[in-house]
Amino acid sequence: MKVFISHSSKDTKLVKQIVDALRNADFQVWNDTQIFPGDNWAQLIANELRESDAMVVLLTPNSVDSPYINAEVGYALGEQGYKGRVIPVLAAPSEQLSQLELKIPWILKKFGMIYISNLEHDEEGLRNITQALKKAAA
Repeated sequence: MKVFISHSSKDTKLVKQIVDALRNADFQVWNDTQIFPGDNWAQLIANELRESDAMVVLLTPNSVDSPYINAEVGYALGEQGYKGRVIPVLAAPSEQLSQLELKIPWILKKFGMIYISNLEHDEEGLRNITQALKKAAA
């Protein structure tokens, strides 16, 4: 199963944890760290989204206002025939969750949310992401 991760470049530490957990669970993972200088990033992202089976949208204080995240989500949801599952992951310290939830696009709230409150390492949150993707693959 191929998983596309939509995230802010400011969240690289958390993204690495998620990527490692998913790869350890035998998922093929793609994120923008695989874009190289000179690549047509818009075309590459569109191709990767079309080929993905699922999209993990990492919603953090760094990403909720990002036009890039919104564009990726909009493309995936608007793409005719996108077969993938969209899995929103809200990642913020507990005291910031309610304020951050107000900024999340309404459509993502319809997919159900996975919460990560310990940004250093949240085993339960990582396990929930993996389980949601395994369910999607079944």
